Amino acid sequence: MILNQTLRGFIKKELIQTLRDPRMRILLFLTPIIQMTLFGVALSNEVKNIRLAALFDSKDYVLRDIYERSINGKWFVPARSGETDPFKMIQAGDADAVLVPPPGGFTRGLGRSDAPLQLLIDSTNVTQAQAVENYLMAIVRQTVMDDLHLQAPAPPIQFDLRVLYNPSLDTSIFMVPGVMCMLMVMTTMMLCMTAITREKEMGTFEMLISAPVTPAEVIYGKTIPYVILGMCNLPLTLAVAVFVFGVPMRGSFLLLTVSAFFFVCTCVAIGTLISTICRNQQQANLASFLFMFPAIMFSGLLFPIENMPQSVKFIAYIDPLFHYLALLRNIMLKGGDLQFVVTHVSFLAITALVATIFSFRRFHTTLQ
Repeated sequence: MILNQTLRGFIKKELIQTLRDPRMRILLFLTPIIQMTLFGVALSNEVKNIRLAALFDSKDYVLRDIYERSINGKWFVPARSGETDPFKMIQAGDADAVLVPPPGGFTRGLGRSDAPLQLLIDSTNVTQAQAVENYLMAIVRQTVMDDLHLQAPAPPIQFDLRVLYNPSLDTSIFMVPGVMCMLMVMTTMMLCMTAITREKEMGTFEMLISAPVTPAEVIYGKTIPYVILGMCNLPLTLAVAVFVFGVPMRGSFLLLTVSAFFFVCTCVAIGTLISTICRNQQQANLASFLFMFPAIMFSGLLFPIENMPQSVKFIAYIDPLFHYLALLRNIMLKGGDLQFVVTHVSFLAITALVATIFSFRRFHTTLQ
């Protein structure tokens, strides 16, 4: 589409109106960098700082070694409690896990081949409880073998384990692309969404109607500036991801830019559609929350899509955040498979096209 003089003036006016406010410039360019840094540090699916307690006497050296190895690792910290009852420690919230030896001690029980070591875990957080169990079982097994000088029997099958794309199992490499996805949608859809509703609420929509512009020029004039601003955020967030958090960039920057462009267009189209439905900014903010909350839940950032039941899994496949997050992780971490990229970009393009068509149909050049 060739931009005519009217549309170029409209886009210039919208960019000037958006960027002349210093607070808006901070919101567009500085806030995403701050949020990238904070979210990248704070969001983690690793289980750490687990408060561990163990009930042992001076002669129970095996259980003492288990406790000390656990504390010296990166997952556990000592539990501070005045209670001696392990159940009350958990109930009072002073400990997340407690090791309870059998009568007479765990070391003596090992000598009798009767050592039922009990582990109490606070399972109000199921994910944490499962991780605590796995951590402690591995530590207990290794400590018993070392202290009693046991040799583990060789298994009949030897596994050669290789961890691909994230060998250090760094959480930020997995989470930061998701944060980039959230920031991109927040700085595009939410700003564009208020474009028409702000005109309605402030009463300047009448000037747009009386001006010699077509509905298409109004919509394009309100959307193209936010596509430009959204694309300007890509190098900023990408630089923070790569140079601050060490997320690798193994794929083509061109593929990443094309994917980001289609995602930004999709977000802007959805924001425009919402703005044509809502009558004021309060309604638009509520509508954005109703869209953003399930979109993040079904994006695969917080919960694996594979764990969802088939009856609701289809929601993820129509979620733009799901497709863009998959594209970011595939291009940045795996190098970008062309067929994979084309598939997900096609879904974004179709979503943008559908939202744009409905936006044009709902847009009226009359005050209603």
